[in-house]
Formats: sequence, structure tokens, C-alpha cells
Amino acid sequence: MKAALSELAEQYELALEDYLASAGEAALEGAYRVGRRALADALGVMELAAIHREALGRVLRDCRTAEECARVAAVATGFFAESLAPYEMALRGFRESSEQLHLANEALEQRRSDLAAANKELEAFTYSVSHDLRAPLRHIDGFSKLLLDEYSEDLPEQARHYLTRIREGALRMGQLVDDLLNLSRVGRQELRCQIVGLDSLLEEARRDLKPEMEGRQIDWKIGPLPFVECDPALMKQVFANLLSNALKFTRPRERAVMEVGTMTRDGQPVVFVRDNGVGFSMKYADKLFGIFQRLHRSEDFEGTGVGLATVQRIIHKHGGQVWAEAELNQGATFYFSLGAPTSRATENTG
Repeated sequence: MKAALSELAEQYELALEDYLASAGEAALEGAYRVGRRALADALGVMELAAIHREALGRVLRDCRTAEECARVAAVATGFFAESLAPYEMALRGFRESSEQLHLANEALEQRRSDLAAANKELEAFTYSVSHDLRAPLRHIDGFSKLLLDEYSEDLPEQARHYLTRIREGALRMGQLVDDLLNLSRVGRQELRCQIVGLDSLLEEARRDLKPEMEGRQIDWKIGPLPFVECDPALMKQVFANLLSNALKFTRPRERAVMEVGTMTRDGQPVVFVRDNGVGFSMKYADKLFGIFQRLHRSEDFEGTGVGLATVQRIIHKHGGQVWAEAELNQGATFYFSLGAPTSRATENTG
């Protein structure tokens, strides 16, 4: 740094002497070049001023009269001003860039606010519509059941079949409404985070799914899971949805294999749920977590297409990521990581 400063001081003094000798535009360009060099070397204005003062001091020693010294100092001031031009241009550019960045940030914040408002309205609309659909669905199912219970003997077989199909459709719609309400609640719900072991949440989810395991041959391979900061109720739902999916898509297998464990990715723990089910083609992976997106026929596997969307929303609320890998007829693996929760209503670190 000292060598560069010394070299710049020497260049400045030579350029100043050249300018004092000719005072022309070509000589003045030397001041601009020295200023650009100083700026490129990250020298401040005060450091350049010190170089000017030392160079001027040496030049003034050759002056014979006070009038000559005053004239030389006045001319040198113009040279110094020109050497500051690169700094002025850089400052002007910084101010313009800063103003543009400020405007861009304001526009981004406005878009973020608009998006948040739109999402809030959409969630409220989803909740309202789903809630209002419950009563008429109950009526459809209830009156269809009454017809079957009280008039079944008087109805032709085809009519009984139609009523049964109506009830099945109402029940499927009711399940879809419940899933939509749950998805809406997840979006609006504040996180209630605490430090919790994922092992216990996994076991709770498994206990709740025991009816789906009855009569099945299932090999469980469960590794140790970490303690994390999360909303226990929502994280339990993540496990419940992923395990329920695995149980559903391994039904064609004589012996299902379920594996839950952890791995490390970019230095962060990642939890995975793996099965040996029917899997799916990775070319459809981008649709996997979309609401109402299904990769299998409803005739083969029941579902509403909301479960994985709910998983994704919960993981994103925790600042994490979720993704999947699979191969058709070779099973699937779902991964998720947890980051910093995006919001929290209650924190309890024990």
C-alpha cells in the first residue's frame, strides 16, 4: 500500500508540474487520470488532498515572490479539483444507484404486500366456501341414506346403485372440504414453536395410523431423529401425511417396507420417509406438491390431492424445504429440512 501511495504521489507531482508549465486541456487530463488511479486504489479524498498538499509544497519552494506563489496555488487548485472529478462521478453514480435501489425496494415491498393480501383473501375465501359446503353435503348424504334405509325394498336395483354412488360422491366431497379447511387453517395459523424430538412425533403419527396398518405386512426401519424447533402439532401432521401416503401406495406390495431416517445436506439435517410402493415418474415431480394434483388414478388410489400441498405449506412455514425422488414401480422417498420458522406465537425452549 505504501509503495502504491508513493508511486501515485510521484505521478501526481509530475502531472501537476506539467499542468503548471502549460495549463492546457491536455495537461489537465493528467489530473483526471491520477484521480482515477487514486479511486481505483481505494484512496480517500483526504489522502488525495494530502498528496496534493505535499506536491504543491515542493512546487512552491521554487517560487521567488509571494505573488508567484499565490498564482501557482490558484492554478494548482484547478488541477486538484479536476483530480477529484472521478470521485464526484462515482458519488453521483452511487446516489443514482442508491435511489434506483430504493425505488426497486419500495416496488418489491408493495408487490410483497399485495401478494400477502391476495393470499390472505384467497385463504379466507377457501375457508368460507369450504365451510359453507359442509351443510349441503351433509343433507345430500343424509337424505340419500334415508331413502336407502326406508325405501330400499321399493326401489329398483339401479336406483339403489345411483343412491349409493351419490353417497360415495358426497363423502369424497366432504373429505375434500375437510382437507381444504385444514390447508386453509395451516396457512392462517401462527406457529407455536418449541424444542421437540421428532422421534416422539413420528410415533404419535404411527399410532394414529394403526387402523390403516391392520392386516398388512409392514417392515419398519426407523433411525434416530433429531430434536428441532418446530410446531409439534403441525410437524406431526407432516409425518401423518407422508406415512399415510406411503401406506396407501404400498398396498399392492405383499410386504411393505417403510424407512424413516436422517441424512445431511449442505451441513443441515434432512429427514426422509422412504417406501417400496408404486412410485411415480420424476417428469411429473413439479406437480407433486400442487393442490389437487394427483399422479395416480382415483380408481387405483383414493385421495384429494391436498395432503402433500399441506406438507409443503407446513415445511415452508418453518423456513424449510421439501422434495421427493422416485422411480415408477420402485418406490418413493420424500425429504424435508427445517430452517428458521417464519413466525411464531409462542416459544418454549424448556
